[in-house]
Amino acid sequence: MAEIINILLVEDNRMDTELAIDAFEESHVSCKVHVADNGQKALDYVYNQGAFTNKEMFPTPDLILLDLKMPDMDGHEVLRCIKSENFFKRIPIIILTSSKENADLIQCYDNFANSYLVKPVSYEGFVEMVQSINDYWLKLNTPPPKFS
Repeated sequence: MAEIINILLVEDNRMDTELAIDAFEESHVSCKVHVADNGQKALDYVYNQGAFTNKEMFPTPDLILLDLKMPDMDGHEVLRCIKSENFFKRIPIIILTSSKENADLIQCYDNFANSYLVKPVSYEGFVEMVQSINDYWLKLNTPPPKFS
């Protein structure tokens, strides 16, 4: 049996969250999607703090899908925090945003995002994108060893 991949989806828009989860289910990706609906909850999840202290229920993610435009703590700040920690900097972070702004794109790569994807407008496009994420990041890519 294949190992379950833990994905942290950081998204403040409930409709986009449901769309992403549905797309993962439809694409038959062998994963567990954990959701943080804001930047602070994302950091709490990654650091196993606050409501996320149970490491069995909230394991270190194998992949993070990160929205940029969120209130309070935006995706740029979350990205900087995670990539600045030796223990977590190896976790692939895919920016999943509606922003097509060059400034956002450049800032994300300057802060070590692993990929930058613009959200498709259609459900079919979203399913296709999720399948591409699965094919590359979860099947073809060889990740670095996890810290223990």
